[in-house]
Order: sequence, then C-alpha cells, then structure tokens
Amino acid sequence: MNPWDTHEVHNQVDELMDVNLLNADPALCAALERAGAQAWLPQLQSYAQQLGARHTWELARLANQHGPALQRFDARGRVIDAVEFHPAWHALMAMYRAQGLISLPFDNEQPGRWSAWAGGFYLHGQVEQGTLCPATMTTAAIPLLRKEAALWHALQAPLFSHSYDAADAPIAGKKSVWLGMGMTEKQGGSDVRANTTMATPIGAGGRGAAYLLRGHKWFFSAPTSDAHLVVARVGKEGGHACFWIPRWRPDGTHNAVRIQRLKEKLGNCSNASSEVEFEDAYAVLMGEEGRGIATIIEMASMTRLNCVLGSAAILRTATVQALSYARQRQAFGKALAQQPLMRSVLVDLALESEAAMQLGMRLAQAFELESDPLQRAWKRILTPAAKFWVCKRAVACTAEAMEVLGGNGYVESSVLARLLREAPVNSIWEGSGNIMCLDVLRAMAKEPEAAALLLQDLHQQASQAPLLQKALQDLTQMLRQPPALQEAHARHTVQQLVLVAQACLLRSHAPQEVADAFIATRLGTTASGWVVGAIAVPPADIQVILERALPTVKST
Repeated sequence: MNPWDTHEVHNQVDELMDVNLLNADPALCAALERAGAQAWLPQLQSYAQQLGARHTWELARLANQHGPALQRFDARGRVIDAVEFHPAWHALMAMYRAQGLISLPFDNEQPGRWSAWAGGFYLHGQVEQGTLCPATMTTAAIPLLRKEAALWHALQAPLFSHSYDAADAPIAGKKSVWLGMGMTEKQGGSDVRANTTMATPIGAGGRGAAYLLRGHKWFFSAPTSDAHLVVARVGKEGGHACFWIPRWRPDGTHNAVRIQRLKEKLGNCSNASSEVEFEDAYAVLMGEEGRGIATIIEMASMTRLNCVLGSAAILRTATVQALSYARQRQAFGKALAQQPLMRSVLVDLALESEAAMQLGMRLAQAFELESDPLQRAWKRILTPAAKFWVCKRAVACTAEAMEVLGGNGYVESSVLARLLREAPVNSIWEGSGNIMCLDVLRAMAKEPEAAALLLQDLHQQASQAPLLQKALQDLTQMLRQPPALQEAHARHTVQQLVLVAQACLLRSHAPQEVADAFIATRLGTTASGWVVGAIAVPPADIQVILERALPTVKST
C-alpha cells in the first residue's frame, strides 16, 4: 500500500447522469400523452436519452466554464464584432436545432405540437439553459415575421430548417438562422416607453420600408444572431415602432450594430449578452409606426412561457439530483432519504417540481388552443402569473436542493451550483416579478369576461375540495379590493392564483397523494412560510410522491 494513501473514498455519490430524462419522469410522460403529443414521443424519448448522457452534461459544463469572448477587430484593425464560442456551445445548439423544436409550434397544425415543443424545451433546460435563450427568441419571433410578407418569404425556409449553421454570413447564404430581440435601454429597463433609440426613414418610410437606427441597447442578447427585433422611436416626435435589424446589410456588408462589450453575468454564462450601439444601422419597419411596443409584447407573451418552462426544468433537475443523492448517501447509519426530516425536504421539492411542470404544460396547451375564450384566458392571465411564481420558486428550491448535497453541491463543479446561478435570470428577463403581477391585474381588469371564465373554470375543478374552495373565495375577495390595495397586495394575490391553479391541475392529473399533499401544504392551515421541508405529509404518502418524482430504476 502506498504510504500516502491515507484513506479510501467511500460514501461519495456522483451526480445522476446516463439516464433517459423522459423515462424517469412519469408525470411528464402522462402530460404529453394527455395533450395528444403521442406522435412526437419516439423523438422525445431519443432526445431525452441523448440529453441525459454523461457526454451532454460535460458539454453543458464546458460551454458555461468557457463562455463567449468578444473579438472587436480583426488582425488589421477592421471592426468585425465577432463573438467566439466554445465548441460545446455549438454542439448543444446543433442538438436542439436538429429536433425541429425551433419551428414546431408553427410548421404544422397537428394537435399536441405545442405540448411536444414544450416537452422538448423542458428536457433540454434540465441540462443546459444558456442555449435556450437564442432558441426562445427565434421561436417567439416567428408569429410576428409571418405578418411581414417580404421578410417571411426570405426567412421561412431557414427558420424551419433542422440544420445548424454557425456561419457569420448574410442570411441569403445560410441553411438556418437565429434571431434575437432588443428592448432594454439604460434609462428605461422594463419601461420600454422611455426608450430613446431613434429611427429615421431612408425614403418615404412605412411598413416594410428601410430606416436608419441610432441609439443604444443596454441588454442585447445573443448579439451575433442573424437579426434582431428591436423597439425604436420614429423621429423626435413619433411613436415607438418595431424594427428588423439584420447582422448584415442587403449589400453584403456588416450592419452598423457595434458591440460595446459582453456582459459579465451571475449565470447564463454560456450565452452572450451584450451592450450595443446603433450607428445608423440598417433596419426594416415591422407593423405600423406607433405600434412597436404592442408588437414586441406579442413576442414577449411566448418568451414568458419559455421562462416558466425553463424554471420548471431547473426545479426538475434540482429535485432529481437531490433525491438521487439522498437515496445513496449514508448518514447516522442509514440513507439520507430514509431520515424523516430529509424526507420532508425531498417531498416538498417533488411537489414544487411537479406543480411547476403541470402548469407549464397546461399553458402550452392554452397557446395551441387560444382561439377558445377559456384557453385564451389561461394564456393571457396565468402566463405572467406563472412566470412570477415558478421563477421565484426555482431560486429558493434549487438552493435547498444544493443543501441536500452539502459541500458537494456548493462547489463550482456541481450541476446545482451552475443551476443556482442560472435560476434568477428567468425572474428578471422578460419582466421582473412586480411587472408580472401588475400585468396579471391589468389583464383581469381589462378583460373581465376572461377573468370570470378563468375563475369559473377553477371553481369547477375545485369542487369537493374544501381547502381549494376556501382559497378561491379568498382570492375572489382580493380581486374586489380598491385598485390601490390590489396593487399593493398584487404579489400575494398572484401567488394565490398560481397555487390554486396548480392545485386544480394536480387534482386532475396526479395521484391523490400528490394532490392532497400539495393542497394541504400550500393552502391548508399547516402551510409553511415557504421554508422547504417545513411541512407535514403522511408517511404513507411520502413514498408515493418520491417514487413518482424519480422512480427507483437503474441508470442506463
């Protein structure tokens, strides 16, 4: 024996890898089948196997450890504003693109397509989130571009393509394209109406005409995308409009979008976020002058759903890794997962994770069926509500899951360390928590018929559930308060709305043990102050809930 071998490594648990992420999630499998997405299940199964492989987790680690780097000039001093990515980034982008998920909600009319897309997005987000930023923006831009005949004619094929093309080149010569968006300016933040970037028509102006943009954007995600949709003011006195800004001008030269710097962020490290200046950048007007904010908000309604699904994916990984670790790690003579207090923590994480997934998948259905008034009510009111609540819970629960792993979760090599740094971005991007809560109140006040339909639907689903019915009564009273009080209490109101909606979904689609435990711990008299694990669930139900969260099967 080597005299310097002072100990043997034992009772150490590796993070769970080499597992099919879909097979390990019976709740997601059921949600996909329920939504009529069976046609995509074989493809999703294959992708889930690929995503769960140790090699893919390693790609995610490398892409975040070796983030993008800005190269402003070439060797002879010419401005090129290039951003260099690690090969792992390109590999992950190519994997996602190959699944056809970018265009899936829009390239066919088959029922269940939105749920299949949401499932694929959710699965990818369990392993790597930064690559989902350009994917989110590209998919969300499609409905807006379809309204612009000339742009759509040139873009449909590369947008619907399953081939990844990383070349920094004019769109006309590319197999596929990626799109971004730019709204935030230094002085405005969420207040887009404060934007000062100015657009000047090159000729007569008008929809589809060329303009020159001068100004800045404080956050400009994925700056080397093939084009961005941005908001700018038309002239000094004009209203805001939405513009298409390609990376390359029609004459084949680089557009005058100057990358000032890449942002150094807490998380989302694989993805490039930048600050840019428009030096009379070439742009094309989309829609009508004065309708720019309304146009870009239409895009934001979908990107907010992506935030919900992305946070639900983080919750899922946090829960799975904590549960897998606790089942194998020994302390005080038995596995952590057999310790009563640890079981309370694990079951609380499992409840939170499934509730988030069920709500995200339900909203995906609402997007697909939005021509129905009730489905539109779910989409319009509960999407910003879910973004507020699910994104907040992802931060708290991921931190708690990290604590299950102890120091092994806190080191930078841990998957949970990366996810904890990643989690806050979904709360901030596309509108902070306060913006979301105020948007919910605005939607319910502006569309009282939709609000009434939604509440009626929840009341019907809450029948024979006294705690749920009481929570709905309390929620109705909150919504009758004077406007000033409603605004002051908006976070509490929206929290209750989401909890009621999640409880109704679990009553309909989860085992009774899951639904009863969620209702009792979120809406009952024993509801905690949102400290994970400060709950009381019958021991017999705990095993059912934990087995549903992660079936005890061997890794593949």
